[in-house]
Amino acid sequence: MLEVLRNGGAPAIVLFGRGVESLVEPQLKSLEEILVERGRVSLEDLRKVRRLQAERGERIERLLLDLGFVSEDDLLPVYSEHLGVPLVARKDLPNEAVETPGLNVKFLRHAKILPVGLADGVLTVAMADPGDRDALHGLSVVTGCQVKPLLAKEKDLTEALEVCYGEHGAGGGGEDGDGLVEFLSEDEEDVDHLRDLASEAPVIRFVNVLINRAVESRASDIHIEPFENELKVRYRIDGVLQDVDAPQRRLQAAIVSRIKIMAKLNIAERRLPQDGRIKLRMMGKEIDLRVSTLPTLYGESVVLRILDRGSIVLDLEALGFPPDTRKEWEDLIVKPYGMILVTGPTGSGKTTTLYGSLNKVNSPDKKIVTIEDPVEYQLDGVNQIHVKPQIGLTFANGLRSIVRQDPDVIMIGEIRDAETAEIAVQAALTGHLVFSTLHTNDAAGAIARLLEMGIEDYLLASSLLGVLAQRLVRNICPECRREVEGVIAPPTQGRGVSSAGVIPAAVTSGKQYEGAGCENCGNTGFRGRSGIYELLLVDDPVRNLILKRSSADAVREKAIECGMRILRDDGWLKVTEGTTTVSEIIRVTRD
Repeated sequence: MLEVLRNGGAPAIVLFGRGVESLVEPQLKSLEEILVERGRVSLEDLRKVRRLQAERGERIERLLLDLGFVSEDDLLPVYSEHLGVPLVARKDLPNEAVETPGLNVKFLRHAKILPVGLADGVLTVAMADPGDRDALHGLSVVTGCQVKPLLAKEKDLTEALEVCYGEHGAGGGGEDGDGLVEFLSEDEEDVDHLRDLASEAPVIRFVNVLINRAVESRASDIHIEPFENELKVRYRIDGVLQDVDAPQRRLQAAIVSRIKIMAKLNIAERRLPQDGRIKLRMMGKEIDLRVSTLPTLYGESVVLRILDRGSIVLDLEALGFPPDTRKEWEDLIVKPYGMILVTGPTGSGKTTTLYGSLNKVNSPDKKIVTIEDPVEYQLDGVNQIHVKPQIGLTFANGLRSIVRQDPDVIMIGEIRDAETAEIAVQAALTGHLVFSTLHTNDAAGAIARLLEMGIEDYLLASSLLGVLAQRLVRNICPECRREVEGVIAPPTQGRGVSSAGVIPAAVTSGKQYEGAGCENCGNTGFRGRSGIYELLLVDDPVRNLILKRSSADAVREKAIECGMRILRDDGWLKVTEGTTTVSEIIRVTRD
C-alpha cells in the first residue's frame, strides 16, 4: 500500500521507484472513519465488513464495493482524497496504447492498470487500486521508471484497456463489447431494467466474453468453479475440459449473480442447487444455455451447457456411422412399430442420434411426439414436450397422454424407472414406433437393465427391435494431421478389446495418423468429434436368450457370433481410415 505518513501538512504524491518509496502525506483519519463521518456507510455495515475482512484478508474498500455497502461513485472521491491520488475520468484516459518497455499486456488487464504517459523517466498509470503496493513495485522493477499512480473507475479502465490493446481485449469487443451478446426475453422492459443495473458493473463484459469465446471455441460446457484461493474457469471442448484465463477470486459473487439474473434464478438463494435457462443471440444466431448452480465449500459452482441450434447434425452419415451400420440402422428406424434404444453415458451423443433418426423418418403422413428433459433442440414438424416433475408432468404421466394423441412415432428422452419402461413397451406393442435412451455401457446391457426393471421377458422379446450403443471420439485435426509409424501393443485384458481379443493387425502396424497441434485445433491435435457404434439387432437367436433371461454377457457373445461389431472394433476402423488415434479409442472405450 502507498505509505501514509503522519507528518502533517497537505496531501502530496511522491513518485514510486528507483529506490524511492511512494509517499502520501498524512491522513489523520482512516478511510473508514471518513466514510462514516460523511454518511457513506453505517457503523453496523462497517462492523460486518471488518468481520469479513478478518476471514478473507481482502482490502476494506474492495469489500465495501463487493458487498454493495457503498457505490463506486461515493467511494472513489473519498478514497482519492484519502490517498492523495488524483481521480481521473474516462475522457482523461488514452485511446491509444502508450509504449511501455517490458510490460506484459496480460498483467495490465489482470491488475486493471493502464499506462497513461511516459516522460522523463516517469511512468504515469491509472489504477483501480493505487494502494496495490506489489503492482506498483512490479511496474517500477520491470520498466525501470518511477511510477506515478492515478485513480480510475474499474469500468473505465476495462473499457480503455480494450480500446488500447486490441479488439479482443479484456472484454473482447472494444467499444461494442456489450453488443456481442444480446439477452433475449419476452419481457423487454425487464431486460432494459437489468441492462441499466448491470451497465455499471464490469462483470457484465466478462460474462459476455466468457460465453462468446466458448462459442467461438466450439465448447459444449462452461464450468465456473470456486476454490479456496482461486476461481477456475474451464471449457469442455470436444469432450475434454480445458483451463482458460480466469478472473480474480473476488469477482466470483458478482459473476454468479450476473449469470443468475440472466437465467431468472434467485440470486439470494445460495444454499440450494438451481437450474435455469438463458437465450442469447450471438454472431447472428440464437444460442440456448442451460444453467446449473451447485453450492460447494467455497461458494456456488456454475455450469452452463451451450446448445447451438445451428450446430446440430441431423445427417446420420455426418455423425460417423459406417456404411453397413448406417444401412442396418436406417432399415430399423422405418419399422411400423416396436422399441429402439440408444445407450451410452452422458455426453455420448445419444440425443443427437435420435434427432437425426427422427429427421430421417419425419414426413407429412407421420405424427411424431417427443417428451424430453429438457428439449435440447427444436425440430420442425415434431411435437416436443418438456417434462416438469414439480407439477406432475413426468415421463410416465406424459407418455400416457401422448399415447392418447394418436402418434405414429414417440421419442422418450430417457427410460429412468420401471413405470416409464412398462408404458414404453406397451406403446411399442400397440402399433407405435418408440425411441428412447438408457444409461448402460454397451448394447447388451440395455436388455439386462429392462429385465431388472421388471419388464416381462416375453413382452421385451416381442417389442424390442434393436439397441445402439455409442461413444464420441475426437477427430484428428485436418490442418496438422501427419502420418506416424509404429506398432501399438494390444491391451492384455478388458472387455471390448475386439471380437478376436486383440487389436487388428491393420491397426497395430502400417499407416497411422496423429495431430501435431496447430492454431486451428488449439494445439490439441484434435478438432471435432464423430461417433463409434455397436448395433445389436434383436433377431431370433437374441430373442430366445431374452426369453431365457440370459445374462448380458451371453447376449453380447451371441450378437457377436451373428455379426455385431463392438464399439472398440468400430473404433479400429476409424483408426485405419485416419480419422482418429488408437489412444483416443482406448480412452473412450475403457471399462
